[in-house]
Amino acid sequence: MEFLGDKKLLNLFSVLKLLEHIVTTDEKGRYAFNDNGKRIRACQGHSLDVDMQFSPVEPPEFLYHGTASRFSEQIERDGLKPRTRQYVHLSPDRETAINVGSRHGKPVVYVVLARMMRQAGFLFYRSENNVWLTDRIPPEYLRRDHE
Repeated sequence: MEFLGDKKLLNLFSVLKLLEHIVTTDEKGRYAFNDNGKRIRACQGHSLDVDMQFSPVEPPEFLYHGTASRFSEQIERDGLKPRTRQYVHLSPDRETAINVGSRHGKPVVYVVLARMMRQAGFLFYRSENNVWLTDRIPPEYLRRDHE
């Protein structure tokens, strides 16, 4: 015997399984469920104006930003801005920054003087997938990595 809601329930179950698969298998850990598992969200907020409710945390002395070499002149002049995102995204290590920069062309890595920025009043946040976030980075806190 088939009930009217059986197909809807099966479709809902399939969608929930698909979402669970996306959250658990995404290489970058970009998605997470809320505490009760009923909502999915992006870990960094990205381009949507969403209150991610991050709490400020103390950054390490250095963080890293990987980009394509074609953006170097503008970054060295203007610093890093979130552009279409809510925050500037930073990597905890050089290797990750190189990988990020490689996705956009010939990679360039900038060392971010994060502790100095924090001492000057800038706030830092860390997402669940270990991406560091801040509102902006003025050029005086950036050093091009020549390694």
